[in-house]
Amino acid sequence: MRKKQAKLHLSADQEVFMSSTLPACPKCQSVYVYQDQDMLICPECAHEWNPSEEVVDEDALLVKDANGTQLADGDKVTLIKDLKVKGSSLVLKIGTKATIKRLVDGDHNIDCKVDGAGDMMLKSEFVKKA
Repeated sequence: MRKKQAKLHLSADQEVFMSSTLPACPKCQSVYVYQDQDMLICPECAHEWNPSEEVVDEDALLVKDANGTQLADGDKVTLIKDLKVKGSSLVLKIGTKATIKRLVDGDHNIDCKVDGAGDMMLKSEFVKKA
């Protein structure tokens, strides 16, 4: 037994009209977006969003320092504790400054350049925003 599938046939004018008035889907960039009350819906990936609300990237990495301040790429941070560097006799002292190159997912979630020590990976719990 076969199920009947409904097909939507649009003329070229209607398709251009739809894509020129509604924004593309933020998830899959599909132009086949339709409106249902105040929500926009993408039939290809089933993403629903309200165009009047600010877009929040759910996949964005959220890293906070020891004080709970959100960190971003390019921020200057300061160490709040003496840290021993593994495989070296070097100790990073309290107050040492570093510049965040990028935030990464994992145990050591800050890839930064530490003044006087070079490039290193640090845990966000041992730094505060400068």
